[in-house]
Amino acid sequence: MAVEPRSGELRSYGEFDRERWLPEQHSGRRSDFARDRARLFHSSALRRLAAKTQVLSPTVGLDFARNRLTHSLEVAQIGRELATNLGLNPDVVDTACLAHDLGHPPFGHNGERALSEWSADIGGFEGNAQTLRLLTRLEPKVFGPDGHPYGLNLTRASLDASCKYPWPIQSSVADASGREKFGFYADDTAVFEWLREGAPDRVRCIEAQVMDLSDDIAYSVHDFEDAIVNGYIDVDVLGSPAAHDGLMAKVKDWVGDEFTTDELEAAHQRLTAMEQWLHSWNGSRLDQARLKNLTSQLIGRFARNATLATRAAYPRPSLTRYSAQVVVPPDEAAEIGVMKGLTAAFIMSNNDRQPVYRRQRELLVGLADALLATGPADLDLGFAEDWRAASDDAARKRVVVDQVASLTDQAAISWFERLVQQ
Repeated sequence: MAVEPRSGELRSYGEFDRERWLPEQHSGRRSDFARDRARLFHSSALRRLAAKTQVLSPTVGLDFARNRLTHSLEVAQIGRELATNLGLNPDVVDTACLAHDLGHPPFGHNGERALSEWSADIGGFEGNAQTLRLLTRLEPKVFGPDGHPYGLNLTRASLDASCKYPWPIQSSVADASGREKFGFYADDTAVFEWLREGAPDRVRCIEAQVMDLSDDIAYSVHDFEDAIVNGYIDVDVLGSPAAHDGLMAKVKDWVGDEFTTDELEAAHQRLTAMEQWLHSWNGSRLDQARLKNLTSQLIGRFARNATLATRAAYPRPSLTRYSAQVVVPPDEAAEIGVMKGLTAAFIMSNNDRQPVYRRQRELLVGLADALLATGPADLDLGFAEDWRAASDDAARKRVVVDQVASLTDQAAISWFERLVQQ
């Protein structure tokens, strides 16, 4: 017998999609998916993102630069609009967008690299796999009668939408920077199999694809904006014919083989031909307004064209779960790649910043070594309990990874100074 959806839920989502790993009963009329979003929005893991690196660490004192929390909120805003235009449940996509970076450790992808190397012997570290672990185990909200933790105990649809890489490390795929991307650790297999029940192998639901696209749009546009405002991108160099070939070579190195050099060149030409493109910058309020208008135009351009292409491919009122795929036109995909590559060329590939990145990695490794040596004595209470319940050395090492990954940038620095540099 069909179950009537609660208020605010689209009829194309059924009881199976609203199921939770630990069954719950609620008497209110608020939708299950709205409840998911509220749980995520009020979680401690989301709040901690306010002090974690997006591209520039909050510890460097740049009050304009985005952090992981502001980035996640912007991703959610883009995702919610895309979901509405595509007939998806906006709360499911909103929840996935808010959750997508929960698992990131201190110092962003640089910290991810450090923890991945440190934990290679126990299955590695991956921010998206850590997100699933937070949502289903570590974030304190729901416990079973036997004391087993269920994290936020989100619905199947919301958890699946949050799963960017639905495969294990054994089937991982390297991204353009060489990082191995996967969606769950071995001891989280049970919940992964539950949330993916009936799903096609290695295929993301359309809600997860919208989350991923929203992340790409926000990342490509807003990080570019931050880099200009904080002086990392020289707009004069950006438009210099003499610097062009070298700059585009760095973009190609960052983007990888997804696009040819000719495709990236054409995308760059389309972007710089935009009426709103910046050809000068002095930091005035007028220039800041011009930059903000450019970011608005780019977000609208990328989202609109992806919506139109997806709607053309799937001309149905509602596109949910595995009924459709997001279609990003090749031109827009290349333009997003160029925007990402330009920021990377000036910041991540900047040799002057390599010593900073190296110190960050050394700090996290040193801290992890210290915590592994002292055991539960220096862990937060919840992680100390996990340590005592661990069955072997590999499980205890995973607890250390969970602890370090949970820290903000400043907390990691403070813990290192207290435990390693004492």
